Amino acid sequence: MNLFDLRGKTAVITGATKGIGRAIASRMAEHGANIVVSSRKRELCDQVAQDINENWATGGSDAAAIPCHISHKEQLQALVDQTLARFGGIDIVVCNAAVDPFFGSLRDIPDSAFDRIMETNIRSTHWLCQMASPHIAARGGGTIIIVSSVGGLRAGGVLGAHGISKAADMQITRALAVEYGADNIRVNCIAPGLIRTDFARALWEDEKRLNGVNAKTPLGRIGEPDEIAGTAVMLASAAGSFISGETIVIDGGVTISSKV
Repeated sequence: MNLFDLRGKTAVITGATKGIGRAIASRMAEHGANIVVSSRKRELCDQVAQDINENWATGGSDAAAIPCHISHKEQLQALVDQTLARFGGIDIVVCNAAVDPFFGSLRDIPDSAFDRIMETNIRSTHWLCQMASPHIAARGGGTIIIVSSVGGLRAGGVLGAHGISKAADMQITRALAVEYGADNIRVNCIAPGLIRTDFARALWEDEKRLNGVNAKTPLGRIGEPDEIAGTAVMLASAAGSFISGETIVIDGGVTISSKV
């Protein structure tokens, strides 16, 4: 048996049109999974689904575009319902979509920005897991992967609300792993460090800031989206079949290092 075989599985991935989400979608398709590409904009979902079908899909897998704004409960329900109608079930959910509309101190963050971060990054994850889990259980079990950040483990002074939401990702992972374990649903969290994505562009395009990060990183560089996707494939496959409730940090060693 190929430990990383995802043939016959269907994966719903939010925030799947860019960066980490797109890499996870492509690599899961490469390992045989059907992929639901979801983000807010229909045209981007269509483009990524087409790219996956043309370049990544193997073993008869198929990618479908189902747009969804995760902050709207009715759209999340439609995402689940349309996935069931298209593929007949759900085996894997990747909660990757998130927002970060404010860069600055918690002293200065407007209520509107704080509420948006908490509602989008935490409540929407709860909603999607609540909606999808009965269908994963009906298939005999499966996997939920929540994409968090090392910002949930450390504080830097300018992304406080974002960090709070990412720490909550880690706790909802543990809570759901306990609740869903009896249904053979494994729930795990991935906490990336600085990855070369559009979401983090302001951090890695600044050469001075990037050099500072690299100097503190044991591997001496930032990460690439595929380096997150590989762990997601492992967690979704038989290779990760006894891993649940864990947060896997992928940051080149930053959080374990005292380099200054």
